[in-house]
Parts: sequence; structure tokens; C-alpha cells
Amino acid sequence: MGLSVGGPDPDDAGELHEINVTPFIDVMLVLLIIFMVAAPLSTVDVPVDLPGTTAPPGTPPEDPLYLTLQKDLSLVLDSSPVPSKGLAAALDTRTEGQRDRRIFLRADRSVDYGALMQLMGDLRAAGYLKVALVGLEGSPP
Repeated sequence: MGLSVGGPDPDDAGELHEINVTPFIDVMLVLLIIFMVAAPLSTVDVPVDLPGTTAPPGTPPEDPLYLTLQKDLSLVLDSSPVPSKGLAAALDTRTEGQRDRRIFLRADRSVDYGALMQLMGDLRAAGYLKVALVGLEGSPP
């Protein structure tokens, strides 16, 4: 039976208390490359006819402000017609200058997407950035 009394054992190299992060970095670099290659493939522009939604309806505010873009591209604010040139003034009057108020935008299904985007651009130019698009609730997709 042998005892070791003092002195380090020449065969014992000691324990390392460090974590080797090289494999972790290698895995992260491979994942980064995979996502860099896959991301552009997921953003392909495809023409699409957007359907309605079957999502449960949200609760509207107590005094909602509806702006409607009709089939003939005329605008109606709540129930009164508004000329497209006077939209900003009509909104300022109706909201009493509160530009952080949410506007619920409704558009006819047959309205051109470009006309809808033009209206949203006009709302942004007027300072109204909170715009909610209203869809037909409960319609099949």
C-alpha cells in the first residue's frame, strides 16, 4: 500500500475550470449563415388576393372614428362625405386636434390597393399615424 505525502503527482495535470466556447461559436456561425441564406428566400413578392379573417373581433373604443373609402374612391368620415383635399381639416375638426387618436379605416373590396395606400399616405401626411384596418368579421378565408 502506498501513500503519497506531499508534492504534486507528475501524472496529474490538474483540472481545467474553463469552458471551451469554440464549438459554441462554430455552431452559432453556421446558424448565422443558414439564416442569412434563408431570409431573402422568405421575402418573395407574390401577387395575392387578401381574404377576410375569422379572428375574434376586438372591442372598439367608446367613440370610434371610421373613415370609409367607397367603391368610387369617395371618402366618408363617420357618416358625412369628405372631399379628399379637405381630409386633414375634417379629421382635425372631428378629433379636436388629437392626432394620436386611432382611425378605423374601411375600404370597399373592389378598391384598388394603390388607392388605399394613397389614402394611408394622406393620413400619415396629416399626422394621423394610428390607423386600424377594418375587415369583415367572421367571413371565411
